[in-house]
Amino acid sequence: MTQPIKISHQLTQEDQGVLAIDLLSRLTNLPKLRLKDAMSKGAVWLKRKKQLRLRRIKEPLKVGDVLSIYYDDSLLSLALPEGIRCLEQNRFYSVWFKPAGVMSQGTQFGDHLSLLRYVETTTQRPVFLIHRLDRETQGLMLIAHQPKGAAALTSLFTEHKIRKIYRAEVLGKVDSKGQITFPLDEKPACTLYECIAYDAALDISHVKVELQTGRTHQIRRHFDMIGHPVMGDPRYGKGNKNTEGLKLTASELVFTCPFTNEVKHYS
Repeated sequence: MTQPIKISHQLTQEDQGVLAIDLLSRLTNLPKLRLKDAMSKGAVWLKRKKQLRLRRIKEPLKVGDVLSIYYDDSLLSLALPEGIRCLEQNRFYSVWFKPAGVMSQGTQFGDHLSLLRYVETTTQRPVFLIHRLDRETQGLMLIAHQPKGAAALTSLFTEHKIRKIYRAEVLGKVDSKGQITFPLDEKPACTLYECIAYDAALDISHVKVELQTGRTHQIRRHFDMIGHPVMGDPRYGKGNKNTEGLKLTASELVFTCPFTNEVKHYS
């Protein structure tokens, strides 16, 4: 495997008129077929007035442009996991199921493993990210398709007017109901939960969880803090590792549609 490459180059008069693919070939010594693949998967960036992913193989460059490549062969060789499906599409937004292993959005090193890029290419519509799920977490996500939709849905999330309900399997026997209010990242955080079932043989509780705040890894961190880490969590907890992956699903989204005033309940 090729070692990751991170190169940025600001164009000078000597580079005037050069094509992006030719300049990348010169800078990296990588074959053009690999570079074309990297460009199509979002690993190449062009900063002019703003920085955007560059996918056009023959894009003419200008003096002052900054061309960057973030090339990781091990990532670019990965395929998008199967199982993405659409629950609903309308004028302003769509609702999707994101399987575990799919990123919400891309990174500097590419976006071919992300739900946002998948929706963009399959629907041929503009896409705007409204919220995120961890890569390891499966479940429901909203994607906006125009600025008006993005602004309205973002406001609902900011104002806590969208109920986000999860299902999880956690280690040990938890109380029948409870709330976890430990601050996270020096900010208030609140997680409500209800025990749905307990498997004594495996010592695992099946819980329904509702977020009152939206801190990074909130559910995973909160349950670890009370001694009941989420099963299969690769980062938090002890005694909860498995070979099946993180047992956490964003199972329901409930909100009043800002465009039709209908109560929407996706599950």
